[in-house]
Amino acid sequence: MLEFEKPVLELESKIRELRATSGESGFSVVEEISRMEKKIERILKSAYETLAPDQKVQVARHPERPHFIHYASTLMTDFTPLAGDRTFGEDNALIGGLARFRGRPCVVMGQERGSDTASRLKHNFGMARPEGYRKAQRLMRMADQFGLPVITLCDTAGAYPGVDAEERGQSEAIARSIETCLSLGTPIVSTIIGEGGSGGAIAIATGNKVLMMEHAVYSVISPEGCASILWRAAAHAKEAAIALKITAQDMLANGLIDTIIPEGLGGAHRNRDLAMRNAGDAIEASLKQLESMDAQTLRQQRREKFLAMGRLAQR
Repeated sequence: MLEFEKPVLELESKIRELRATSGESGFSVVEEISRMEKKIERILKSAYETLAPDQKVQVARHPERPHFIHYASTLMTDFTPLAGDRTFGEDNALIGGLARFRGRPCVVMGQERGSDTASRLKHNFGMARPEGYRKAQRLMRMADQFGLPVITLCDTAGAYPGVDAEERGQSEAIARSIETCLSLGTPIVSTIIGEGGSGGAIAIATGNKVLMMEHAVYSVISPEGCASILWRAAAHAKEAAIALKITAQDMLANGLIDTIIPEGLGGAHRNRDLAMRNAGDAIEASLKQLESMDAQTLRQQRREKFLAMGRLAQR
């Protein structure tokens, strides 16, 4: 439960009680319910227009927020997941394969965090190991071979930092994945749908177009991680979130993303269908802008895009 949504949850509970009472006693409570629903709308609008960066982090991590599998099942047809990196094994944190996006054949991939204890453990909370990023490279090279656009949906706290991942070359796998993104002669459209954490996200988000959901966050390190390094205490995560400038609005202002995708009133966890439909529309519009570019132009545009970010950081 989000702290700033408590008044809304209390009103929603009262509405459920009124509806149950209405059914039992036979009297109508339509006007009272309508009044409460309007009040909920006002509270949500006020709260979500003034979210602080640390509150945005909470929204981005909300367990009811749509994950990769929801986007894939809603926006894609004929989705055929492909497994394995042809080197070590399968990684369930990063899912990808062939699909059709609104009739257009494509390669789609992204991190899946899981929605309950069993699925979170299965998908390692969306934190991929090296074999996940090597699978991503394999899929991107396949897309390049067959001239298919690549659609990536990023939602991860970061690449898995465990000893086994480091032993198998985590940093090298991420670097090679970024290199593969930059080398493709086909369009890449990347969308940050929840939490875009560090190299774990950018490994598949080095795209011609980088989109971001309205209440998603994108950062080089989590606010808690930053606070533990700078202040030696995770309790300073709020200050870290502000300093890191991790919101979609900060990203757009600094030229690090191309588009903010609206989620609807109350965030994607309250408006799943609307948020995913808006994401689909934004991805389609981006692909249409890129489809006329040849392979060399796509590579050059992508390269210049990310070199410009480095020049911005130096200023």
